[in-house]
Amino acid sequence: MDPTRTNTDARPATVVIGAGPAGLTAAYDLSKHGYPVRVYESTDVVGGISQTVERDGWRFDIGGHRFFTKVAAVEALWHEILPDEDFLLRPRMSRIYYRGKLFDYPLKAGNALKGLGLLEAARCLGSYAWARVRPPKDQSHFDAWVTARFGKRLFSIFFKTYTEKVWGMSTAELPADWAAQRIKNLSLMGAIKNALLPKRNQKEITSLIEEFQYPKFGPGMMWQVATDKVRAQGGSVELNAPVEHVRWESGKGAVSVTVTGADGTSSEVPADHVVSSTPISALIRSMQPAAPAPVQAAADDLRYRDFLTIALVVPLEAGFPDNWIYIHTPGVKVGRIQNFGSWSPFLVKDGRTCLGLEYFVNEGDEVWSAPDDELVKLGTAELERLGLIAPGNVEAGYVVRMPKAYPVYDDRYQKNLDVIREWLAANVPNVHPVGRNGMHRYNNQDHSMMTALLTAENIRTGSAHDVWSVNVEEEYHEEGGDGGTKRSTPAGTGRDAPLMPRQGQQLPNEAVSA
Repeated sequence: MDPTRTNTDARPATVVIGAGPAGLTAAYDLSKHGYPVRVYESTDVVGGISQTVERDGWRFDIGGHRFFTKVAAVEALWHEILPDEDFLLRPRMSRIYYRGKLFDYPLKAGNALKGLGLLEAARCLGSYAWARVRPPKDQSHFDAWVTARFGKRLFSIFFKTYTEKVWGMSTAELPADWAAQRIKNLSLMGAIKNALLPKRNQKEITSLIEEFQYPKFGPGMMWQVATDKVRAQGGSVELNAPVEHVRWESGKGAVSVTVTGADGTSSEVPADHVVSSTPISALIRSMQPAAPAPVQAAADDLRYRDFLTIALVVPLEAGFPDNWIYIHTPGVKVGRIQNFGSWSPFLVKDGRTCLGLEYFVNEGDEVWSAPDDELVKLGTAELERLGLIAPGNVEAGYVVRMPKAYPVYDDRYQKNLDVIREWLAANVPNVHPVGRNGMHRYNNQDHSMMTALLTAENIRTGSAHDVWSVNVEEEYHEEGGDGGTKRSTPAGTGRDAPLMPRQGQQLPNEAVSA
């Protein structure tokens, strides 16, 4: 369908920036209902962070995507896009690796104390008892909050190292809200209770689900089929086609976008609505005329944490049954390791599996910028150092970089977002941010999709859903109903993320060496 309106009765035409889960969900819904839509993706692949990367016949799930949701509309959409036979039902298994031993995750007290050995278990219990008698007075940050509920020794073993790897900062800088979200408000006594009653209410506690759905060729399969269906329904999806500018006029809002096509030529595409899943900072920088200086400054002040995967091909027996293992052993840079064969046998080849070593980085830093062959050597050396593979087991290696994987909630992000949202609403109300980076919101895939579905309905029907109120915690708090855990996350903010130190602040030596 041509998005250019030919008469006053034409349905509004929409341009979608970005072909990730949110952008393609909006395009699928609009095209399904007969609304003209064009999607422009700056890279050569659809799916965003939910893409399936393929190299030499190996398939990699970047970050790992369990298809489990309590949002009925998203569940229905998954099965509308992909037939049931394309989904596998996979067992959920994740563990913590610490100094040569594996521990259940989520943490189970009996398993953890047994794995630590009698002496260390006694020390941990003593540390927990002391924390109960003399809890930290100030529990506004991650380390003190966790220490009060598990004791200092268990905090140091099972929480500190991995968390500092993810965010590149000391846990003393992380707010308690992040701890409450990630640890699901458990205490050591709560963990003991969970260990004694392992089946209790596990379907109601998202982190404890025992199985999940998974597209057999990885999450990118979902978005490739969605792309095909958008095109079949009359919409268009163009790759290698970055949107350079969003042109707007006072009193009219956005009127067109300027796109650079794969052939290098630029064209102006009229638009009645613009749905944007590109980072909201990039959206502001694309505005023409330029947004006011304070709005641009707010956009420039938003920050991101980046991510790369080193995928190593090893013999099948060198794998493990877990979807991924969290690496809490200090002294190595890897934060988490996936076994792609445990997600789906269709991702790997007969007799071999592929281990994906995940590194949390900043774009341009030493690890991000290292040549691929050096990174393959790094990943191989760390796997061998951890004792997870024998020397000589790695047969091939690949590196996949993913910029802007995690939006950072620092001490100024909310003020920056308020400035940006206010300007967008006042000047370009027909520009609709959706999804994780589009809204600078640390949401899961299903909640990003929900923002897109509501936005599409707003465009189609003139409804006024507030997509900013779509909140991870509405469906994913610890336990629902009257007996549920009180939420520490403010309504409407999505998943809380940590306060990050500003430039110039240094980590303590212990955090740097981890």
